[in-house]
Amino acid sequence: MAHEQHVFEPDYAIRPGVFLEESLEAMGISARELARRCGRSAKLIVEILSGKAPVEPETALQFEKVTNVNATVWLNLESGYRLHLARQFEDQKLSDSSAWAREFPLRELQERGMIDQPKDNADAVRKLLKFFGVAGINACEASFASYSIAFRHSPTFQTDNKSLYAWLRLGEIQAESIACKDYDRGTFLKSLSKLRALTTERVDEILPQIESICARAGVAFVLARPIGKMPLSGISRWLSPRKALIQQTMRHKSNDHFWFTFFHEAAHIILHSRKAVFVVNTATDTVEEDEANKWAAEFLIPAAELAQFIRSADFSEEAVLEFASEQGIAPGIVVGQLQKREHLTYRQLNHLKQWFEWEE
Repeated sequence: MAHEQHVFEPDYAIRPGVFLEESLEAMGISARELARRCGRSAKLIVEILSGKAPVEPETALQFEKVTNVNATVWLNLESGYRLHLARQFEDQKLSDSSAWAREFPLRELQERGMIDQPKDNADAVRKLLKFFGVAGINACEASFASYSIAFRHSPTFQTDNKSLYAWLRLGEIQAESIACKDYDRGTFLKSLSKLRALTTERVDEILPQIESICARAGVAFVLARPIGKMPLSGISRWLSPRKALIQQTMRHKSNDHFWFTFFHEAAHIILHSRKAVFVVNTATDTVEEDEANKWAAEFLIPAAELAQFIRSADFSEEAVLEFASEQGIAPGIVVGQLQKREHLTYRQLNHLKQWFEWEE
């Protein structure tokens, strides 16, 4: 995300009336005389001097003729002054809402360079609104409410919604830079077959390929580190009718979990509503989640072939490696499926998985 440009903004503004008063003094005329020369009421001139009435374009043109000060100067003074007043009013409103901003992982957003260090409470709210790309808190909350988020909380790990919304926005920002073709279901299905063949490679070395293959099918793929209190694995959603998004956290930092999450989210894009945001966490017991789980498992290892391997009851390292080779997938994926079905403990054959760490 590009940092905001730092433009000098003084914390004061000259009221047009002050400059007008100085001009009248220099000219040696009164406000009443100015009103007469402009063909305006004395009351209007007095209100402009006090700041109660604005300098409008017609008035600025009249002042230009009488004072020999360009109309643009008068209008710039007026707009700068009114903007200053609006900022002061906004600052007070934003400052009163600082508790709302503190519900978000502000420090982590700063550490990632997504927002700059705020100078005060009001500025923290302002920078957070800019991060979300909205003009106000009500608009921000309305955008959150528009998400039809399909997931259930784990009884063990609770997801903080404000952290989730910040993470979703991180994905949006990253996806904006990914040029995708219009989504095509057939092309995406073919792309998934190509990606399945890549499971034998190290994930951290083929991320550009994953992104490129998905983009050609109309799907933006984003890997974004979790933020705040958010024990989730990934999401799928539609950014527009022609562009979908798969966003993952690499939560468990293993290739079997990465690929199962990826194909699970791909299943949502292929099978389910474009209106929902499907989130993978530790409790996925909805109909859609169950369908996505079955689709991903079948796509990675056909159920009939996995069942036949399980019936052999040989879960040695050599047998797993041979079966994975026959299936054309990473052995760690086979290990993960066997662990999930309790044919292996979660400590057995973990060395066949690939493990990753986020770079600092």
